[in-house]
Amino acid sequence: MSVDGEAVRLRSEADEPGWEVDPEDEWGVAVVATVGRQLKLRREAVGMRAADFGTAVGYGEDLVYKIEGGKRIPRPEYLEKADEVLGAGGLLAAMKEDVAKVRYPKKVRELAKLEGNAVEIGLYSNHNIHGLLRTEEHMRALFDVWLPAHTEEDTERMVAARLARRAVFEKSPAPALSFVQEEVTLRRPVGGTMVWRRQLERLLELGKLRHVTIQVMPTGSEDHCGTGGLIEVLKFPDGTAVGRSDGAFSGRPVTDPKQLRILELRYGMIRAQALTPRESRAFIEQMLGET
Repeated sequence: MSVDGEAVRLRSEADEPGWEVDPEDEWGVAVVATVGRQLKLRREAVGMRAADFGTAVGYGEDLVYKIEGGKRIPRPEYLEKADEVLGAGGLLAAMKEDVAKVRYPKKVRELAKLEGNAVEIGLYSNHNIHGLLRTEEHMRALFDVWLPAHTEEDTERMVAARLARRAVFEKSPAPALSFVQEEVTLRRPVGGTMVWRRQLERLLELGKLRHVTIQVMPTGSEDHCGTGGLIEVLKFPDGTAVGRSDGAFSGRPVTDPKQLRILELRYGMIRAQALTPRESRAFIEQMLGET
């Protein structure tokens, strides 16, 4: 295709890895199918052929059909352009939020919803920097070294999902966020020196937020209640909570008050045994200086 004598390349599936619909995600399948039908009905209502519409929004005809058929997740910019081209008055563009959520793996989407509703979140990580604290570069580096290797589509989907979870830092009112990181997680420069420098800078940046506390558990600590692995505890406005730990209750999420008390006891002791937030910040700054 050419416009004013210049070739214009239309987008195809190869340009958009990670935007397929997970057939096992019933909610996601329903959302994308509904959006696809609305797009098709709007296009046909104005008498526009799929090929002409694709040219107008910069997509190939085949990809247009797949989006309308509920086989592909439309990008936010696709919905915005479609809204403009079809004169939908904002109705198509308004679907962006729900459509964006479909792209995230179901488990991550459910976790993001819990995090979004929580008023207090406590997290202890002993293998890697916690997902909420990672830079995009470090996320990608961790996915790149995973075995068996992730496909490019899976990587894009998982990165997008984890980036979306960052919204928890910007909530108002903000939840109280507490992180305890094992020292070893701060000494594993996955991704290389520059990626790691930016990761350490990210920790220092987040640590300045009034509702965020970041602590470091020294490797040399003789007293350590975190040997059972990761711990997550989320508390909600109605007084309920949910928690999970690698080393308790077979790693399953729990909501029973007696089980939650065990996780809270362990996490509270870990925080007491870790460096204070001020000491932790100085420790991270020292590591940044050495990197």
